[in-house]
Amino acid sequence: MSVAHSLGFSCIGADKKLKEALDAYRKGTISEAALLGVGQDMRATHWKLQAEAGIDLLPVGDFTWHERVLTHSLMFGVIPERFRPIEGEPTLDTLFTMARDDAQSCGRGEQALALGKWFDTDYHYLVPELSTDQQFRLSWAQLFDEVEEARILGHKVKPVLIGPLTYLWLGKATGAPFDKLDLLDRLLPIYGEVLERLAAQGVEWVQIDEPVLVLDLPQAWKNAFERAYNLLQRAPLKKLIATYFGGVKDNLGLAAALPVDGLHIDLVSAPDQYPLVIDRLPTYKVLSLGLVDGRDAQRCDLDKALPVLGHAAERLGERLWVAPSCSLLHVPMVRKSDAELEDWLGFASQKCGEVVMLARAIDQANGDIVQAAIQDGCEFQASWVQPPRIHKPQVFERKARRAMVA
Repeated sequence: MSVAHSLGFSCIGADKKLKEALDAYRKGTISEAALLGVGQDMRATHWKLQAEAGIDLLPVGDFTWHERVLTHSLMFGVIPERFRPIEGEPTLDTLFTMARDDAQSCGRGEQALALGKWFDTDYHYLVPELSTDQQFRLSWAQLFDEVEEARILGHKVKPVLIGPLTYLWLGKATGAPFDKLDLLDRLLPIYGEVLERLAAQGVEWVQIDEPVLVLDLPQAWKNAFERAYNLLQRAPLKKLIATYFGGVKDNLGLAAALPVDGLHIDLVSAPDQYPLVIDRLPTYKVLSLGLVDGRDAQRCDLDKALPVLGHAAERLGERLWVAPSCSLLHVPMVRKSDAELEDWLGFASQKCGEVVMLARAIDQANGDIVQAAIQDGCEFQASWVQPPRIHKPQVFERKARRAMVA
């Protein structure tokens, strides 16, 4: 049976619960302990939603107080001098100060980190500031605490990390000019330490996000990928490299050959890469297919997804995993009260159900469930053709008149 997994889930929560709690903390109306309690409750709720949908491996490390790159900067000790605590380890206030330039927010008025665009999405991240003498150290234990939370709740988890090459690519060199790749050999031991600690917590699989593999990379960065993952090969745990927001294209050979245990590909934004990847994938590796759109709330088109799934099942057997195309943080968490929209759209919790249905589609014992889902999907596609809320005749008429005038 194939594995159903999620690459990440919403951090905001239903009705923007996290934002409300953060605003209250900044205003001083709730304590840090209360804020941490809100985060813990949200994580438990999100894990439960995914587990009840049937997800086999739940993501941990996808929850953030601001955004993921900033969380990694704290974990790696990449804290510019102007933000470093005078004594001790970084705190939540350190994180919020790095993210905001409002002197009233945390009592300090230092300029916040710059914003960068998270690939081709509408999301932004806080750009890590890297210097030629940059030193890395493990200084933020949030990931390990959350793995323990999930373990106590009885969940089987897959921690999620931004990969070392993607992290360095997203950073900016400050001070004297230098090549960011010069820092790779200093950063990799921290990844090794992270993997060792996760293994000690009983983790089997870790997801390492390397979306830069869909970009046109300079040769030096391609060479760095080979060096980095050959070194990380010595670390414990099985490793799934996740690519998304495009196809691996010219990096296909590189991505397929990395010494890891699995590869995730985005078949929503780049469906044509599937036959190329499956033909190049080594016979020992898992292939995770991102068949459910993680960026758009529209429901999955089963007529397109199931033939690919069937072919992959014949080729891969138990090495087939099914997932959303990318993290589900890009879509709303749950359906609203609009009944018609509920039929048209798939939110994060429903998309988990679609992933599970696809993963079980090759199990003959679930044949009736799959056929019912296919029939429902066909009815949905038919209803989408001419719904009056989105297909208005007067709009088409005005468009036709304008074309005649032109």
